[in-house]
Amino acid sequence: MKCGLFATLASAVAVTVAHAESQAQSMTPVQKVLQLMEGMLAKGKAEKHDEQVQFAAYKQFCDDTTVEKQRAIAEANEQIDVLKADIEKAIATAARLTKEIADADEDISVWKGDQKAATNVRAIEKTDYDALHKDYSESVDALQRAIAVLKKQAYDRKQASSLAQVSSLTELSLVPDEAKKAIEAFVQQSPEGLEVEAPDAHGYEFQSHGVIEMLEKLLDKFIEERTTLEKTEMNSKHAYDML
Repeated sequence: MKCGLFATLASAVAVTVAHAESQAQSMTPVQKVLQLMEGMLAKGKAEKHDEQVQFAAYKQFCDDTTVEKQRAIAEANEQIDVLKADIEKAIATAARLTKEIADADEDISVWKGDQKAATNVRAIEKTDYDALHKDYSESVDALQRAIAVLKKQAYDRKQASSLAQVSSLTELSLVPDEAKKAIEAFVQQSPEGLEVEAPDAHGYEFQSHGVIEMLEKLLDKFIEERTTLEKTEMNSKHAYDML
């Protein structure tokens, strides 16, 4: 059965080929040219269609790429503007900070100079205070001892000649000259013996009371001035510590 089918197909092909050859032999040259041109036209149309499809795809790619690139360029330009603004702001900030640093350096320099000067002044003030406070303390102590001697002398005549404490007051720098003269005059007139005539003793006792009163006033004055000095020193030290 298969052999019969192959035989039939072979016969059909042979008939078709024979018919085509018969037609080809019967076509004129013009018909052959037209047939060739029709084939070329069909081929050209097919190639044109392929090119159009390819061009459309390429154009779509270009359009898509153009849109994407334009968007990227716009974003980049916007970012550039932002960065330029940031740069300008940073430059302005740097200039401001540079000026502030220069002003701060100048202030520090001035402050250091002022601090050095204040330290020198403070050292001088402290030295003067220590010396003056010592003088006041020595004067207060000497006055207290001298007053004690004079008051004791008023009740014990045997102590009349013990006036070294009183005489030493003339060596104190804070004691006024008038007070020193009064003390010297008193010491020179003091009785040296144990027995004193009544009028002389009465005059000496009266004079001793005057000297005691003078010394007590000096004592109160020195204590007050020393207290004022101490307060001034405390304020000066506090002011220096606050620098």
